[in-house]
Amino acid sequence: QVQLGESGGGLVQAGGSLRLSCVPSGRFFSPSFMAWFRQAPGKEREFVASARWSGANTYYADSVKGRFTISRDNAKNTMYLEMNSLKPEDTAVYYCACSTRIAIITVRASDYDYWGQGTQVTVSS
Repeated sequence: QVQLGESGGGLVQAGGSLRLSCVPSGRFFSPSFMAWFRQAPGKEREFVASARWSGANTYYADSVKGRFTISRDNAKNTMYLEMNSLKPEDTAVYYCACSTRIAIITVRASDYDYWGQGTQVTVSS
């Protein structure tokens, strides 16, 4: 059984930065793609960023492009979402996700098999 453990959320002022981390645990795990999604109150879960498990071929939602960076540290077996120039509209619960099934980047949550528990990010104005 693979679990994804998230950390790094919190409260930050607009214009500030946060880095979210996600660490897989359990059996040997080698997914094809990793991603971050978010869900604000009263809204559907939305795609934020994705990349190959190697960290290559990154893809971002237009709303975060140029401000957020998805990456992975192979030595630490940890995936990250670096968030800069945060805005109040970035406030949401953020989820890391991984897929063992897809061969190309997808923004659909249903294509991802494994999910973190979510971490709250709140950006004050």
